[in-house]
Amino acid sequence: MYLVDKEVIHEIFGKGSVVDYNDNYIKIDFESGVKKFIFPDVFGEYMTLVDQEAVNLVKMEIQKREEEKKKEELRLRKDKALERERQHILEQKKTMQSRKVHPKQQAVFWCETGEEDKIFTEGRVFIGKVKSGKNKGQPRRLARINWKSGCLLTRREPGMPEKYRHILGVFMAEEGFNGQTCKDGYIPAHPEYRLRLSEQESHKMLFWKYYMNKNFPTKITWNSGRQRYFDNIWMAQILQDIVSLKKKPEEREVAQRFFEYFCKVNHINGNKLPKANGALVQIQ
Repeated sequence: MYLVDKEVIHEIFGKGSVVDYNDNYIKIDFESGVKKFIFPDVFGEYMTLVDQEAVNLVKMEIQKREEEKKKEELRLRKDKALERERQHILEQKKTMQSRKVHPKQQAVFWCETGEEDKIFTEGRVFIGKVKSGKNKGQPRRLARINWKSGCLLTRREPGMPEKYRHILGVFMAEEGFNGQTCKDGYIPAHPEYRLRLSEQESHKMLFWKYYMNKNFPTKITWNSGRQRYFDNIWMAQILQDIVSLKKKPEEREVAQRFFEYFCKVNHINGNKLPKANGALVQIQ
């Protein structure tokens, strides 16, 4: 676009010609002298070009800038929305960090055959629905579960005794998650801290080696329900044993990072864990 020497008509200064311009300003020589205006805004308000081709070029430039302005405004709105979300997560995290760590803020789930595939693919686990009362059919909430909580997935094979319930995998809840405010009944998985065991590994990790009912320490029964809370220390023991179970260096490193992160956020000394003392150990 070349506008130098193009004639213009200004509402106040009359006829003139372009002597210079750049992306931001344009200079016009009128009988009263050279005047400086904002470019290309002035052409939409007080001044017009005589040459029609030049008029069309300026219109295209104005339209281009308006589109760029709209894109920038949209980008800024998105950035502000992301920042608000980030601040919300930080505030939630700060609130939960200030709370005392509950000694039993881990969750173990009973998975049906093949359900773990869906859980690890979607990166979340469904808590379940309320089965009775005024909230029947509504998604359940696990008030203790937060971003410091691990979700342990287990299964008992059909026809097998409960003592052979084995661990399928484990993941940390996503940062910022708060079970007290969860509305959809899902616990989202942390994108980094997830471990899925192979079939061979899984059958070596028996759940009841770690878990016990402290009122009935030798009783091995799940009874009913999809989920139950359990001790932070027990989860740490499980993660530590998964580290030892992994043979490939890269897999062991991933498991070790998970274990260290878990111990850090739950204020556990990973070097001084007691030995597993679940119901299977009690009956030996």
